[in-house]
Amino acid sequence: MLKAAIIGLGWWGQTLARVMSASTHMTPVLGIDPDEKARASAQALGLRVATRFEDALADPDVQAIILCTPHKQHAAQIIAAAAAGKHVFCEKPLCTDPDEAETAFAAIAKAGVTLGIGHERRFEPAIIDMRERAQRGEFGTLLAIEGNFSQDKFLKLPADNWRLSPEHAPVGPLSATGIHLVDLSISLFGTPKETWARLSTRATHFGNGDTLSVTLGFDGGMTASITAILTTPFAGRFALYGSKGWMEIRDRTHPEQPTGWDVTRVMRDEEPQVRFDPPHLAVRDNLDAFARAAQGGPAYPVTIEEMRANVRAFAAISRSALSGRIENV
Repeated sequence: MLKAAIIGLGWWGQTLARVMSASTHMTPVLGIDPDEKARASAQALGLRVATRFEDALADPDVQAIILCTPHKQHAAQIIAAAAAGKHVFCEKPLCTDPDEAETAFAAIAKAGVTLGIGHERRFEPAIIDMRERAQRGEFGTLLAIEGNFSQDKFLKLPADNWRLSPEHAPVGPLSATGIHLVDLSISLFGTPKETWARLSTRATHFGNGDTLSVTLGFDGGMTASITAILTTPFAGRFALYGSKGWMEIRDRTHPEQPTGWDVTRVMRDEEPQVRFDPPHLAVRDNLDAFARAAQGGPAYPVTIEEMRANVRAFAAISRSALSGRIENV
């Protein structure tokens, strides 16, 4: 079992601690948070706790660092963890600045450690099926993607929470949910070439917006249209369109506690195929894939090049949301 320290014991850090109870590859042994209440919650889950990031780096029992910290801190923390010889699993978005990301990638390469990223949507069975069918050419020439990932969980947060801060979580709907759809688009279409985004605050007082629409343009003419909203009940949908057919995946509930997916596949001159995929712990599968790679097993399936493309897309979308112009990725 790969022994890990979770840095940041808020909602998602505690979620990962619970998910790892079902893992056969990684276990949390230490939780780090300056907040006393958060540490008490982690102790109730069976973790040792401490207050400082440096405590995890110095702990010889810790082999991997799991970052559930504000996005702006990720690059420096990845670099420090790599220098300490720790493998790093970082929640999304990996970094908000492409130059900082390059420094982090260089530190990972120099240390020879594994870097993982919290894009668990890739590990959902329906998404895996969609990608395999696309790679086999079943859908013909790939044309377009439509995706939506919206939720209202942040309405319960206090106004001073970092997730609502334009400094610590710029373009809130993107960093919260939309970045997952950007990653899925990259996994199917490659690195985006350009983007146009519109961010607004329609129904809340969030400092970093509550409604986002993004268009990503790819070489070859493919397009991804993405929506992310932080003030509507949960909605999740991802659809891929090709010249010979299309496939749509609809989430029944938030991936935090999945209850399954409704999947539709339509091919030319064939009857539509509709199925239900039962619940599956994609979050656990992502962590397990990271742990196996860190222990010398199969390579982690999200490549550094794909992480690089995601960071650059995040930065370009953020620029476009502010400028209102098409921005190069």
